Amino acid sequence: MSGEKIVEGCFAVHKPQGVTSADVVRTLQHHFNPSKLFKPWLEDERARRNRESNNQRRRRRTQRLDVKIGHGGTLDPLATGILVAGVGKGTKSLQNFLGCTKAYETTVLFGAETDTYDRLGKVVRRAPYEHVTREAVEKALEQFRGKIMQRPPIFSALRVEGKKLYEYAREGKMPPIEIKARPVEVLNMEIVEWYEPGTHEFQWPEQEMAGDEKAVAEKLLDKDASLPITEAAEGEAAQTEEASSKRKSPPADSTSEENQEATKKAKVSEDGAAQTSAPDADADAPNPSTAESTTKVEQPEAQPPAVKIKMTVTSGFYVRSLAHDLGKAVCSSALMSELIRSRQGDFELQPDRVLEYKDLESGEEVWGPKVQQFLEEWERKRAAEAEAEAQAQAEAQD
Repeated sequence: MSGEKIVEGCFAVHKPQGVTSADVVRTLQHHFNPSKLFKPWLEDERARRNRESNNQRRRRRTQRLDVKIGHGGTLDPLATGILVAGVGKGTKSLQNFLGCTKAYETTVLFGAETDTYDRLGKVVRRAPYEHVTREAVEKALEQFRGKIMQRPPIFSALRVEGKKLYEYAREGKMPPIEIKARPVEVLNMEIVEWYEPGTHEFQWPEQEMAGDEKAVAEKLLDKDASLPITEAAEGEAAQTEEASSKRKSPPADSTSEENQEATKKAKVSEDGAAQTSAPDADADAPNPSTAESTTKVEQPEAQPPAVKIKMTVTSGFYVRSLAHDLGKAVCSSALMSELIRSRQGDFELQPDRVLEYKDLESGEEVWGPKVQQFLEEWERKRAAEAEAEAQAQAEAQD
């Protein structure tokens, strides 16, 4: 690496389990700031700021100069897979990843449902599962393909009148308005593997709700028990949210992204990191509830069945909601046990196409050439697209 060329654009990171999307951005920034690869970018940004007016410089007085980095679609801590990162001018392209199609692979475990609809939450209630077969699940999946109406998880970080939905539940209150279903589209969905009882290691969470907290949770889940409606009304569009998180504290064990409308431009946080996210499958799952009103779950003697499903979906689709609704569709309960985002837009989860998160700890000599290659490929692709568009416009004018 010569260290002379300014590299910027978008690339894919393979996010591991247990790390928030905001943590990934902070870690990238931590390694990029002192690097040789991004030294030209920082020098150019410093020179640009020096050319600003006095008023602009005063507003930036307390703002640190960091490599501008953001992400284009949240993955919650449970999920792994593609997280698109934008660097420099690449952050302006992150909005394109909010509305693109995405591919996921998830494992659904039957017999119990949680406040977060996944295995990181508390069990709200359990249901019979002995009757759940692969054939029953195959038949139930038919109603989840195509254009459907889907409700976001009741226990999510979506805001209602300034407060997150799961905060109402933890205060023992019902949300002031009904959470409406939104139109989404499932382009394809199929079973990858069926796990008979006793053939897998997936388990329900160890903690179960109790007392008032459980009573409110059950009311909310009962209110959300309706299944998707096929053939969504034409002309309706699923709302999308964007999340921005500011680095005011070290990485926490909670999801720090908060949903806002995706029609807004990607905000730039106080440290210069533009961060955007979409309310995908995996987005904004709240942390498991506190230890209050909790009992320990006894794992069943007869293990419940599980199923691995792969799907391609449009923006705004929640895989957690799919798992929850699928349990209802087979007259049981279910939760999301695993989630992998295998594709987002043109980015696919292939070893030579993504930056492994662990590579960052190996030093710039390991991650530097990879990131440089990814960003240069991005620039070449954008240049080719711009040239093709210009040529098409010229031909249209002839």
